[in-house]
Amino acid sequence: MATGWAREGAVQEQIDATVKDAIDRAKSLLPDGPGLSHCAGCGQEIPEARRSAIPGVRLCIACQEIADRNQSTSSGYNRRGSKDSQLR
Repeated sequence: MATGWAREGAVQEQIDATVKDAIDRAKSLLPDGPGLSHCAGCGQEIPEARRSAIPGVRLCIACQEIADRNQSTSSGYNRRGSKDSQLR
């Protein structure tokens, strides 16, 4: 494939780096540490099935849905730079 100024494989390296960053970000959002028996948000009991399914869970389903909605989403833009700046 003709890539102009880019060396062979540079585009794939950029794609791989973007995917790795997204995976690392998703892993960082997973609960960690001991779970709670009662929701940290509203104080209601977290069902046993949820606590056993998600180690480290801290929120009930309703509070987790609210937290997920409020969480900023990734723009999908590779913060390492634009394609043109990396390939030159």
